[in-house]
Amino acid sequence: MAGRLEGKVAFITGAASGIGAASALRFAEEGAIVAGFDLNDKFEPDWEEATRVASRSSFATGDVRDEARIREVVGEAKQAFGRIDVVLNSAGVAGGGMVHMLEEDAWDHVMDINMKGTFLVNKHVVPVMMEGGGGSVINVASVEGIEGFMGGSVYNASKGAVILLTKNMSIDYASAGIRVNAICPGFVDTPLLRATFRIEGAKALEDQIRAAHQLGRFGKPVELANAALFLASDESSFVTGVALPVDGGYLAGHRFTG
Repeated sequence: MAGRLEGKVAFITGAASGIGAASALRFAEEGAIVAGFDLNDKFEPDWEEATRVASRSSFATGDVRDEARIREVVGEAKQAFGRIDVVLNSAGVAGGGMVHMLEEDAWDHVMDINMKGTFLVNKHVVPVMMEGGGGSVINVASVEGIEGFMGGSVYNASKGAVILLTKNMSIDYASAGIRVNAICPGFVDTPLLRATFRIEGAKALEDQIRAAHQLGRFGKPVELANAALFLASDESSFVTGVALPVDGGYLAGHRFTG
């Protein structure tokens, strides 16, 4: 039985770890050829398993802020595989602080990776999709792009911008057969989240944040990968312009006990 992404080529940023690596494996298991891209060349087992499952997959290192490198790597993927059908923009960093305390460099770092990086990758992948007759763009945003979070400032701003970019792109490229959606994870057990809780003062919030998810736990990368798989596949053929929370009930509301 053919997989849900059989014959499709998927370009995944942030592919070395976390949601990106889990998605690379799920996509490969469903028949996709995966072209991974990450600043880091130290892989989680998920990526190594993905390359075993999909032997024609490839990996390149680079920075999503580097347009010349993105242009080069996207061109190499097109040359090697002939097309790109799916792009998953999973590369991202955390950051925040109250605005009056935030340094300009810290603001620029988060915005450049989370927002500008998403823009630059899409800028160079979308024309390849247009040549191929369509595709699926999946941008990883966050529940923090939908509602505020104490001290979130620049991270929330960057992910909110990703959501609105997603909606605009869904309008601009629908006639080209390209669907554009965003996934809005809750708090997911990734290296990025674990590093965030190591920041001074953040550890004390961990239990509170976990409890804010109605399911009482953090998400698993594979649970986000499964949502990305749905949006990448033809099963979501009538879905575009959506910011899909995958959040264990984080945005459902608040529970108070006395």
